[in-house]
Amino acid sequence: MSEDRLDNLETHIAQQEQVIEDLSEALALQQKDIERLKARLLRSDDRIAELEAGLPAAPGEKPPHY
Repeated sequence: MSEDRLDNLETHIAQQEQVIEDLSEALALQQKDIERLKARLLRSDDRIAELEAGLPAAPGEKPPHY
């Protein structure tokens, strides 16, 4: 194998390793964001349930077709 070909392969591998590392970091950040957003959504759901519990009950009206 020629020296140039070996250098090109080593460069290519180094670039791929960097891309993999960058993607792994991006994935980890996205996972943190997802977990944060899930927690926020659960808090919002709890707050909505609290607010709905404080509303007066809907009247038992018959549908218009009766």
